[in-house]
Amino acid sequence: MLQQQPQRLNNRGEKYVIGPTGTPLTLADLPPANTQRWVIRRKAEVVAAVRGGLLSFDEACERYRLTTEEFGGWQVAIDAHGLAGLRTTRIQQYR
Repeated sequence: MLQQQPQRLNNRGEKYVIGPTGTPLTLADLPPANTQRWVIRRKAEVVAAVRGGLLSFDEACERYRLTTEEFGGWQVAIDAHGLAGLRTTRIQQYR
């Protein structure tokens, strides 16, 4: 389930991964820790950060106050249905 991406550094020496939109994603680019409205892109960015090694699974859950089941569900949804699986509307189409 957890697919690791290779470690990459930008020209400032910061670790980054390729985010869901295809652009480089650093820790500074992640959603703020107090995020309350989780849109598809933000969920996908956090999953990409964990898979790329920017954050550990535990760090992500603690930082964003997520349960392990909730974050695991995001990963499963992306693996099974791509970004569309992260939609909260019309869930019955993706489960």
